[in-house]
Formats: sequence, structure tokens, C-alpha cells
Amino acid sequence: MVGMSGGIDSTIAALLLQQDGYKCEGLYMKLHANEEYHRLNQARAQKAADFLGIKLHILDLQDIFHKEVFKPFVDTYASGKTPNPCALCNRNLKFGEMVRFADKIGASHLATGHYIKTDGKYFYEASDNSKDQSYFLFYVQKEILPKLLFPLGERKKEDIKIIANSINGLESFASQGESNEICFVDTTYTDVLKEYVDVDKNGDVLDTDGNIVGEHKGYMHYTIGKRRGFSVKGAHEPHYVLDIDAKNNKIIVGKKDDLACQKVVLNNLNMFSEEKEFKCSIKLRYRSRAVECSVNIQNDTAVVVLQEPVYGVAIGQAGVFYDKNKLIGGGWIVKNH
Repeated sequence: MVGMSGGIDSTIAALLLQQDGYKCEGLYMKLHANEEYHRLNQARAQKAADFLGIKLHILDLQDIFHKEVFKPFVDTYASGKTPNPCALCNRNLKFGEMVRFADKIGASHLATGHYIKTDGKYFYEASDNSKDQSYFLFYVQKEILPKLLFPLGERKKEDIKIIANSINGLESFASQGESNEICFVDTTYTDVLKEYVDVDKNGDVLDTDGNIVGEHKGYMHYTIGKRRGFSVKGAHEPHYVLDIDAKNNKIIVGKKDDLACQKVVLNNLNMFSEEKEFKCSIKLRYRSRAVECSVNIQNDTAVVVLQEPVYGVAIGQAGVFYDKNKLIGGGWIVKNH
């Protein structure tokens, strides 16, 4: 079973599997409620399936997506935190519902066009570091790893485009634009939130002593580390968002040194390793550099001491542990110090 989005990556993933001798069937998932998006991408997925000569299943998961991914996205921003909808979607839908569907039709494996590697026990960063998606897959249940195949894990994105361009009938896939980082956000996340909550409600900007020093345009416009879009009276150097008081519609700001974080606490862990106390590196947001740290796990909570300060650590985001290029687990940031 190959998850097919209508894009170049999943199309070439299916092609490579066929070349390796696998009998494939495709699956297009209707996730968010954007019918025009699905009309376009389902047609692309069908075109790819027809070219490859494989059956394409359609799975409508819009209700589950709304409950498991979209509503938590809205609720997390409304609570003043920063969500990570892709990690939830990967666990609950792409490697949850899609695995169940693959089992239902008797598929031996599930494959996708993600840039990541696995040996059946752990995930590993992709060979193309600029496309690596391991950070977003940290929350996938380890029990399903033996069923997963990632044909693009060892390949570079530029090579995937070359393959598509070289095959008569697939050239159009090579020239398609990249999909959005968050599939249901066409413009900005606040445009999405506006339909469900009042995001444009002016409020006070406070300094670290609790003094009112300016005004902001609504706390949901801000995440930890943001430095624009609010006023600070008499400021001669940049100020950054340090904390968000959602209940009172206030943001707390300070100078860059105030943003420095030396310790984070994670909960709702998903670990591929059984170790409870170890040293490793951690990524605290996608596209960030991993920093060395010491980890102590008790129950479902990890206390992580960083060997160097990290700036702009947002509560609600994921902290993901790596041993070199091996992903060993992670959790959700609940405290930053």
C-alpha cells in the first residue's frame, strides 16, 4: 500500500517499489475539508496510478482529521501554545488509519514518499538533510515500524525530479510546486483560526516585571521568539515574545538574552529506546540545529538539560531526541527555563 498525495514524491516512491518487484496499490486520503484541494490532488493521484497501472483507493478521513488534528490545532493556539499538527497527523492518520487500511486489504507493507529511513526498529534521518522529515515522525508508534518502507530515504530531491523528467508521462510531476508545510493552511495560520476564534483582539504588552509597555493585535498572532507585530514604548533594541497569557490576552516581552532556554520539560513521550537516563542531541523545532543535552525520564516526563542555550523554545512544540542520525524518541514541550 502506497500513500499517494498526487505529488512527485509519492508517485516516484510507488514507481521505485514497482521496479523493486513489489505489487502496489495506492491510497489517497481526504483529510481536511477543502474540496478544491482534493479535486486537484485526487486527479493527480489518479493520473499517477493510471500511469503505473495500479489501483487507487480513496479514504475519506475528514471527520477523524477534524477531531484528531484540526481541532487540537485551533485549541492549542487558543491556549497560547504553538501546535505541531503534522506530528499528530502522522501518528493518528498517515501511520494510524492508513496502516489499518493497509492491514484490512492484506498489504504486507505501507510505503510513503517521506524523506526518512527505518530499519524496522528506529527511524533515521534521510540522506537529503534539506528534506528530512524525521522530526515530524517522532510520534509514530514503534510497533508499526517493521511494516514501513521509505523508498526516498536514501535519495536526494533533485534525483527524484530527474527520474520524473526522464520518464515520458511523468514530466508534469517534476514541475509541480511543493506542497504547503501545513496542508490545510493556504496563506497564514491566523487566516484559518479567524473562522473559529477571535484572533484580532488587541491587548497589553508587558515587560518581565509586569509593567504595561505597549500593545499587541491579538495574542494568537504570536509565538515564543517573535519580534515583530507589537509595540514597546521607548525601546531602543529588539524585543521578543517570551510568554503568552492567553486567559488575559497579554504577551510578555523581553530582550534576546531573556529568551535563552537551558532546560525543557517534555511529556506524552514516544520513545523507541528503553533508556531512562542518557545523553543525546535534541531538536526543539523543525529546521533547527540539534543541540547536545542530558535527558532524565521518569514516568511519562523527560527533563532535558541543554549544553548550550536555545532561543525561542515554544511550548506545545515537539522536542525530538537523536543519537547522531538515529531518532530515539521525543515528546511535547510543556516547560522552558
